[in-house]
Amino acid sequence: MTEVRRAGTASASLWERDEEVATITRAVDTLCADRSSPGTLLEARGEAGVGKTALLAEARRIAEARGCTVWSARGGETLRSVPFNVVRQLLQPALVSMLPEEAREYLGDWYDIAGPALGIADPGERQADPQGVCDGLVAAVRRLARREWPLVLMIDDAHWADQETLRWLAALAERLDETSVLVVVARRPGDVSGDNARHLDAAGAMGRPLGPLNALTPDATAGLTRATLGEHAEAAFCREVWAVTGGNPYETVELLAKVQDSELQPVEAEAAELRDLNRSARGGGLVARLEQLGVDSTRFAWAAAILGGGITVDMVARLATLDRADAARCAELLRGARILSVPDDAGQPGADELEFVHPLIATAVYNSIPDALRTAMHGIAAQLVTDSGLGAAAASRHLLKVHPDDDQEVVAQLREAAREHLAVGAPDAARRCLERALQEPPLPASHARVLFELGCATLLTAPATTIGHLRTALAMPGLDGEQRVDAVFRLSQALLHNDQLEEAVRTVEAEAARTPDPSARLRLQAAQYMWEGIHAGETSSPHRSARLAELAAGCTGRDNAERALLILRGFDAMTHGESAEEVVELCDRALVNGRLAPGLGWIDTEWGMELPMMLASSYAYTDRLDRAEALFTEALRAYESAGWSGGHLALAHAYVGLGHRRRGRLREAEQSLRESLRIAERVGRGLPLYWSATCNLVDTLLARGHVEEARTVAEQYGFAPPYPSTIVLPDPRPVRGRLLIATGRTKEGVNELEAAEKAAAARGRHNPVVVPWATELARALAGEDPGRAARLATDARRQAERFGTDTAIGEALRCAAALETGQRAVRLAAQAVTYLEASPCQYEHAAARVEYGIAARSAAELNRGLALADSCGADGLVARAREALAVGHAG
Repeated sequence: MTEVRRAGTASASLWERDEEVATITRAVDTLCADRSSPGTLLEARGEAGVGKTALLAEARRIAEARGCTVWSARGGETLRSVPFNVVRQLLQPALVSMLPEEAREYLGDWYDIAGPALGIADPGERQADPQGVCDGLVAAVRRLARREWPLVLMIDDAHWADQETLRWLAALAERLDETSVLVVVARRPGDVSGDNARHLDAAGAMGRPLGPLNALTPDATAGLTRATLGEHAEAAFCREVWAVTGGNPYETVELLAKVQDSELQPVEAEAAELRDLNRSARGGGLVARLEQLGVDSTRFAWAAAILGGGITVDMVARLATLDRADAARCAELLRGARILSVPDDAGQPGADELEFVHPLIATAVYNSIPDALRTAMHGIAAQLVTDSGLGAAAASRHLLKVHPDDDQEVVAQLREAAREHLAVGAPDAARRCLERALQEPPLPASHARVLFELGCATLLTAPATTIGHLRTALAMPGLDGEQRVDAVFRLSQALLHNDQLEEAVRTVEAEAARTPDPSARLRLQAAQYMWEGIHAGETSSPHRSARLAELAAGCTGRDNAERALLILRGFDAMTHGESAEEVVELCDRALVNGRLAPGLGWIDTEWGMELPMMLASSYAYTDRLDRAEALFTEALRAYESAGWSGGHLALAHAYVGLGHRRRGRLREAEQSLRESLRIAERVGRGLPLYWSATCNLVDTLLARGHVEEARTVAEQYGFAPPYPSTIVLPDPRPVRGRLLIATGRTKEGVNELEAAEKAAAARGRHNPVVVPWATELARALAGEDPGRAARLATDARRQAERFGTDTAIGEALRCAAALETGQRAVRLAAQAVTYLEASPCQYEHAAARVEYGIAARSAAELNRGLALADSCGADGLVARAREALAVGHAG
C-alpha cells in the first residue's frame, strides 16, 4: 500500500470520505460484535488516484484498532497472468506460519486440493479441477476466519487480480452468509474484461459499495492544501492546486509533497510553478525525474517494474547487474523520491521488501523501458526465477513476454509450466503457456505433442478451441500408437462436450477403421459404441446392437478395452429391455473382484466417467440397487476427495439422488438432486448434467406428491423441449408427460407421451422402467380410449416380463389393475404387491399396497401402504391412503 509519511498527509487523503469511513466502521463493528455474524464485502470503486488505497489504509487502521486480524493483497498490472497470485498474498503467510502438520490438520480434506494453489503443498499428478480448487480456497477462508476472528481481508487494485483469484472472490462473496469475515475490495471501473470482469462484477454485486469515489471539490482541495502547507496558503494558490490536479486526491497529495520539498511558497505569485511540478509526478515528467537520480537508479527501478511482485533488493540487484551496496543505495534514493516504498505489512524493521508507491508510478516506469530492453530483461528474470528454484510456473510469466526465437529450452520450460498450472487448477494459465510455446515454435517432432497438450488443457473450458488444436495435431506427424489413440479419444470427448455427438462417433469410427493394432482398434470401437450408446437422437442403425453383441461375445474382461465393451453391451441391453439377468452377468464380468478396474475409475481420464456411470445405471434399473448405490457413492467420494467440484460432482449427486429415488428414499433423493442442481447451475445450463439433475428432481417431486413444486422447478430450470442430444435417465419425455397430466394439461401430456413412444421405438429402447411411456399413456387414456389403454397395458406387461425384474413386472401389473374393476382389479393389484414386495423399490411397493387396499377395501393393506409411503416421504400417497381410510373405502 501507499506509504504514509506525514500525519497531515494521512488525514488529507481522506478528505470528503466521511460517509465511506463511517460505512467501514459500521462493518468492522458488526464483524467484531459476534463470531456468528455473516460476512460482508465492501467495494471501493473509482478511477486511478481517487483515494481507494488511502481508504483501504484507513480501513486497516480502524480494524486493527478494534483488535482485528488484517491481511492484505494487491493486484498488479504486469502480474495478471500469474494464477492465484493475489489470493496467495492474502492467505499464504498465515498458512506458512503454521507447521506443515498443523496446516494439514487445519485444512483437513481441503489441504491436498487448495494447498497446491496456495503454494503450501506439492501438486498431485492429476489435472486439478478448477471449481474444486476454488471451493477449497473458499473453505480455507471459512476455517481461517474461525481461527483468526475477527478477520479482515483487503484487496487493492482488484481489477488487476488474476482470473483464478477473481473466481475465488466471486465464490467467497456468494458464501459470505456462512463466513464471518469482512472483505474490502478496491477497483477501477475499467481495466478488466471477459471472465475477469464477470467474476469481479459478481463479487461486487454481492457486497455494498463505498462511494462512488469522486474527485475532491475545490473547497476540499483548499482545506487539504492548508492542512499540508499551513493556514497561510492563499486562495488563488489553492484554486490552482485544484485546477492542476483536477481534484485527484493522489495527485494532490503528491503535488503538495513536492511543493514542500521545493520550498515553494503557497502564494498566488508562485502558483504558476505548480503545473511543472505536477508534470514531474507522471508520464514523461516521472521518467525525467527518474533519470535525474542516475543510471543505476533508473536500472534499479526498471528491474523492479519487471519483477512486479516479490521485489527485494537482492533480486533487483541481480536483474539490474548491480552489486549489493549500489543496489541498497539506489533503493534509498528511490524511496526518498517517492517512487518505491516499504509495504505497510513488510514484517520486521529493516526488511528489504519493496513496492511502488502507487500503481500509476509502476505502470509509468514499466512503459518507459525501451521495448527491446524490456523483452531482454524478462528473459533474464525468467532465468533468475528458475535458478532461484521457484519452478517453471513462476518463470512462465516472464517467458510469455520474450520474443519467439526457435529456442527449444523455452518450449520445454513452457510445457513444464503448463503441467504445473494444470496440477494446481489453472487451465487458462496452462493454455497461455502452450500457445506461447507454439509461437517459438517447437521442433517438428514435438509440435503435434504440444498441440495435443494444449487440447487437453482447454478440453473443459473451451471444447470448440480444443477441437481445432487436436485436429491440427492429428494431421501432423508426431502422434503415433497410444498417443494418437489418446488424441482421437480426446477429440471425440471435445466434440461431445461441444454438442457434436454424431461427429464424435464418426471420428472414432474412421480412426478405428485405419488402425492396424488390434488393442488400439478395440479401444476406439468401444469409444464409438459409448458415444452411440449415450446418443438420444431419433435414428439408430438397426444392426448396431447386434454388432456390439457380437463384439462383446468374445470378451472375457482381460483388459480395459474388453471391460468397456462388456459395460457398453450391458447398458445397451438394459436400455433395450433385454433380459435383466443377462445385463447383470455382462456387467459383473466387467468388474475386477467386484470393483472397477484400475483405469476405469471415476477420476481416471483414459476412459472418462461415462463408462462407470453406464455400469452403475445398468445395475440401478435391473433391481441391483446395492451395487448401483455403492458405485454412485464411490463416485461422489472420489470427486469430493479429488476436489472435482464442477460437472462431475453435479452428476455424482444426481445419480446418488437417482439411487435414493429408485430405493424409495424420496426425501434423501430430493436433497441430493437439489445439491446437484445447485452445482449444475454454476457449471452452466443446457448441459446434459443439468438435464439429469432437473429431470430426476421433477420425477422425485411428483413421486412425493409435490405437484406444484415440480411445476415450479420445471419452469424455473427450463424442463421442456428441445431435449439434449445425450441420453438422460430416466427419459425426460414420460416424466414431463406425467407432470403435464398432474397439472391438468392432459392433452399436452398425452402428446408428450406419444412423442416418447415414437422416440423409444426409433432408438429401440423398450425398457418399461427407463422409458415408462406405455403405462403412463395407458392411465391417461383409460377414460376416453379404454381399448387403446388396454392394448398399451398388455404391451407394457409383455415388455416387463421380457426384461424380467420384479419392479418392471410389478409396475406393469399396477397399470393393468388401474384399468380394471371388481375382482379382476383386486387380483391384478394383489399380484402387483407380490412382485413389488420382492423389489428394492419401496415407493412403488407402497403405491401398490395403497392401490390394493383401495381395490380390496382392506384397512390392513391401506395401513401397511400408509406406513410404507410415510417412510418414503411420499406425502401425496400418504394423503391418498388416509383419505381412503377416512371415507370408508376399506372395510
